[in-house]
Amino acid sequence: MNVITRPRRLESFVCGRWTAGQGEGATLLDASTGLPVALVDSSGLDFAAALDWGRRTAGPVLRAMTFHDRALMLKALGQALMAQKEEFYALSLATGATRADSWIDIEGGIGTLLSYASKGRRELPNARILTDGEVEQLSRDGSFVGQHILTPLEGVAVHINAYNFPCWGMLEKLAPTLLAGMPAIIKPASQTAYLTELMVRRIIETGILPEGALQLICGSVGDLLDHVDCQDAVTFTGSAATGARLRTHPVIVANATRFTMEADSLNAAILGPDAVSGTQEFDLFVREVAREMTVKAGQKCTAIRRVIAPRAQCDALVSALRDRLEKTPLGNPADEAVRMGPLASLSQRDEVRGRIAELSREAEVVAGNPDQPRLHSGDAQAGAFLSPVLLYCDRPGTATRVHEVEAFGPVSTVMPYDDIAEAVTLARRGRGSLVASVFTNDRDVAREMVLGMAPFHGRILIGNRGSAKSSTGHGSPLPVLVHGGPGRAGGGEELGGIRGVTHFMQRSAVQGTPDLVSAVTGRWIAGADAPRDTVHPFRKSLATLRIGDQILTGTREVTLEDIAHFATFTGDTFYAHMDEEAARANPFFEGRVAHGYLILSFAAGLFVDPAPGPVLANYGVDNLRFLTPVNPGDVLQVQLTCKEINPRANAEHGEVRWDCRVTNQKAEVVAQYDVLTMVAKEG
Repeated sequence: MNVITRPRRLESFVCGRWTAGQGEGATLLDASTGLPVALVDSSGLDFAAALDWGRRTAGPVLRAMTFHDRALMLKALGQALMAQKEEFYALSLATGATRADSWIDIEGGIGTLLSYASKGRRELPNARILTDGEVEQLSRDGSFVGQHILTPLEGVAVHINAYNFPCWGMLEKLAPTLLAGMPAIIKPASQTAYLTELMVRRIIETGILPEGALQLICGSVGDLLDHVDCQDAVTFTGSAATGARLRTHPVIVANATRFTMEADSLNAAILGPDAVSGTQEFDLFVREVAREMTVKAGQKCTAIRRVIAPRAQCDALVSALRDRLEKTPLGNPADEAVRMGPLASLSQRDEVRGRIAELSREAEVVAGNPDQPRLHSGDAQAGAFLSPVLLYCDRPGTATRVHEVEAFGPVSTVMPYDDIAEAVTLARRGRGSLVASVFTNDRDVAREMVLGMAPFHGRILIGNRGSAKSSTGHGSPLPVLVHGGPGRAGGGEELGGIRGVTHFMQRSAVQGTPDLVSAVTGRWIAGADAPRDTVHPFRKSLATLRIGDQILTGTREVTLEDIAHFATFTGDTFYAHMDEEAARANPFFEGRVAHGYLILSFAAGLFVDPAPGPVLANYGVDNLRFLTPVNPGDVLQVQLTCKEINPRANAEHGEVRWDCRVTNQKAEVVAQYDVLTMVAKEG
């Protein structure tokens, strides 16, 4: 039985304290039993003060931290929440979620925190700003350059979330926000706010986040949006109608406040013409559609709403889906045998039934009875139970509702197509979607469908036998990939790895001399000051090494014997190195030339200091380019400059990037690249 027996009054966490609303509050009910779970109300809160608190209190502290500091903060937070996950699972039952559903929400959300923690340490520097792109040369003599940089916005990110993922919906936005260095205010949908409130309580109790970095509003946002400005950001997940009202809020418009929306999405899954009944792709398609209809009772923004299949396969598809859906136990998620729980509320169930009625004007119900759920357990009167409902629309090309009406529940519509072009057209009639999928084992089909659908979709899954065991599926947003879509789906993006972080940062173009721009970015630029001293930079630990430390090496002549020996030793006997006549016939060469990797080897021999010391290892090169051919008799020299220092926050070493320029006796650059080394912090 569900352990929830009495309601509790939810509180908001603003301005550093937990505060209950001043009104009676709306009663939130258990989705399965109809029993009261909580009361929610935010009346009486000072929303302007909450924004000001975040800006003044947490903003400066977060911005003073490096990306690695913030990443380690996220890691610690994720680990602390994971240790308390069972408490979240217990309360999640009241939302109607099964254990598997809750795993997506709870551990999926915590996993997103940990994913961003990992990406922050691996992909971002241990610094407070990001450089974006390469240095732009703005003058012929190199005295005037430009560099784009990214710095954290100095406001607060307001995240208004949907009811279907009370944990993941918060954490997937919070992770990149905090990693960017920006505080957040979370406003969960009221229906499941009790689970969000519990998780926020546990977050605050850890003491890991700086004061003011996370605030929570349980209930209405009141006049919060009246007080946002150009340094704030607002994100919204929910209905397109509500999103449109928020997007056009006078203050958001007047201040050009960043606004991102994830809204309605009539996602499509297409069965390829090659995926006929009996193929592995057909079976995978049936499994995927049924799963997307029943996971979270179809209450997912990425769920499959339109099932597009070859006309000749529709009968077999409907039959297979009907059989699979009828075998899915529906009931109270506290029952371990149940595989699909109720909708989030009775009002949500009524809304979905209304949408089914609208769809039924163009399609017929071919599986499931929307008015009489087949229950394995639970009370059909008290709980918001709804059997999976499958519809069939025989003429989707002339229909409109099946492409316009979203029943946000366990509802999908099968529709036939006669050729690939028609299938693509039907998918595009969603007017912009978060995700689409195509199940095929045919390369030509995959290419034609994906390229046809891509402008109208944020993500496209190609399903086939090759990825069946490893694929995360149609409906799973991943932290490293974009989650969002064009048009109807909101016209925005969430997640997407580091893209999600930079959304909360300002891009600025900095122009000036190489030396001053380098001082701003913390990264050496050609033409900036580069002091040379008698100490080889490889003799310096991170404690003494400085950006711009430079060495100009001695020289080495490249001989024909060197080239022949390198060819024999490595087995690289490409004709340009070995055949004078053939090399001269090549439009790029005047005769036999040195191997590119011979140049790199000789360069290393010129700049490497061989004794043990602070430099621990060479772990690669970046941006390697061979710019001028090296012929026998040419003399090489290397200029090696410390370009970037990136100390690891939780290790005794850091990464150092060196600018390496190899020139010949004419001072022509023959090779240019970045050398990457691990260097001890002390030594």
